[in-house]
Amino acid sequence: MNAPLSGLRVVDFTRVLSGPHCTKTLRDLGADVTKIEPPAGDVARAGVPYVGPMSLYYVQQNAGKRNISIDLNYPEGREIVANLCKDADVIVENFRPGTLARFGLSYNDVVAFNPNVVYVSISGYGQTGPWKNRPAFAPTVHAETGHTEIVLNHFGAALTQIQNDSCSHADVYTGLQGVIAVLAALQHRERTGEGQYVDVSMAATMLSVNERAGALMSGRDVNDEPYALSANESPLFSLPDGTLLTIASSPIFTPMFVKYCAMMRRTDLLADPRFATATLRKANQKILMAEIRAWILTFSDLDQLQAQVSESGLAIGQVRTVQDLSESEWAADWNAISHVDDRDGGTAKMPGAPWRFSLSTLPAPGIPYFQGESNVDVLAEQGITPEAIATLQERGILRSRRSLSGQFD
Repeated sequence: MNAPLSGLRVVDFTRVLSGPHCTKTLRDLGADVTKIEPPAGDVARAGVPYVGPMSLYYVQQNAGKRNISIDLNYPEGREIVANLCKDADVIVENFRPGTLARFGLSYNDVVAFNPNVVYVSISGYGQTGPWKNRPAFAPTVHAETGHTEIVLNHFGAALTQIQNDSCSHADVYTGLQGVIAVLAALQHRERTGEGQYVDVSMAATMLSVNERAGALMSGRDVNDEPYALSANESPLFSLPDGTLLTIASSPIFTPMFVKYCAMMRRTDLLADPRFATATLRKANQKILMAEIRAWILTFSDLDQLQAQVSESGLAIGQVRTVQDLSESEWAADWNAISHVDDRDGGTAKMPGAPWRFSLSTLPAPGIPYFQGESNVDVLAEQGITPEAIATLQERGILRSRRSLSGQFD
């Protein structure tokens, strides 16, 4: 196989979202990923909806990873996993700090017998410091890092009930930062021969990906201009047929107000004293928006509107559902949707790869494995006999089942 990460061996101790998203991305780039699942199972397997016994939430983050389920409370289980780690190029975990040390599988433990390993730990607030032991899930990290406040401030009085963001940004972004860390550490190893430990923090990630963080921390008075380039203030509009769309950027922001006027061919608005400054445009926002909405309603065709919007240097986007996008011409051209074996006789739609390489070939999506489905294969590769594997299963050190609600085999 000619995938970018072909031959890279990854041991995956992760669960739920941030860590699995990291290792799934490595797998989609060609790495051989073996997921170590505890007997209780990855809680992501409980995410609805299901196809047969398989959670589609779990499928999206774990398809293509081999799976062994093993109880690390037994020395035999720890020995098997340690042997896997001996041959690993990369190890990724997202437990609370110190968890794997209790099983002799921390970085300091592993580096003693695998000095070239790249070992990545993903946690809420890092492996050291005053918050290291705090439980961390995306909504709580959003709250602690300013993201929730930004969302609430953005909607303001328009919210009839305050509520959290709909997406787990902290998990997904941190997973991707974990991938970046892996690739950087592998490049360092290529250059120096040294493996290393990488500590990745969800909180630090959310601060780093907030494009307004520097402005918000500056304490500067912006005279009612929207922060940064005002993408979060982009208004929504409707065409006469009800098609919902957005134009990227706020007409309150002075440079964008000029573009809006050019878009509508309304240079008279530039001289209107009601709109002379950002403060005045904000005070007269309803009037300004009424002018823009009235102009939008003169178009019955989205393509014609898009042509005129684009002339002014602005961008337009139709509000679609994920299902709508999956059925679009763009999705077909990009191969944006992959069809993954659902392990129930059919396939499930999943996001495809976000990359196209000119020379590399990416692997097929791969199947989502049931818990412990690879136990026999992985242990056989270590030279463990079928009789010994059967004994480990009988003693409950190895576990396997088709669903969280199912009995162990």
